[in-house]
Amino acid sequence: MAEKSHGTPAKGTGAHTEADGGHGGGFPPFESSTFASQLVSLVIAFVALYVIVSRIALPRVESVIDARQNAIEGDLSAAQKFKDESDAALRAYETELASARTRAQAIGNETREKLNAAAEAERKTLEDQLTAKLADAEKQIAATRETAMSNVRGIAADAAGAIVQRLTGVLPDSKAVSKAVDASLKG
Repeated sequence: MAEKSHGTPAKGTGAHTEADGGHGGGFPPFESSTFASQLVSLVIAFVALYVIVSRIALPRVESVIDARQNAIEGDLSAAQKFKDESDAALRAYETELASARTRAQAIGNETREKLNAAAEAERKTLEDQLTAKLADAEKQIAATRETAMSNVRGIAADAAGAIVQRLTGVLPDSKAVSKAVDASLKG
């Protein structure tokens, strides 16, 4: 067991910071005696890392980059294809729209012309009917005038006879009254 002494620790029980037999140099990577072996180890590690990276990692990264580039190019070509298709569809739509407008105008013009022709024909028919009615009315007016004029002569003769009788008190001769009325009507 440990011996008790005043202030001195027992052999083998104390803590120390140096290894037994200690070394006299500084930090090992900076020692010149190990420098050559460290360079060889560094070259071997660098060559091994280069081989691993160039044979394994870089081909994988390159394949990922190529796949990504191909996907991007495929997406761009698909987008261009869809854009071309939509442009073609838009041109076809605009062409159909212009054609439909032209057809609508033609139909409108044709309908307008038909309606104008029908209205003109109806106007002519009505005009002919009115002309016929006007001619009939004029004939009727002429006949009525003729009848009235013939009645006027008789009425005028009766009135003239009645006036002469009233003024003179004697009934005039009907032939004399008729001659006077005829002379008055002729002018």
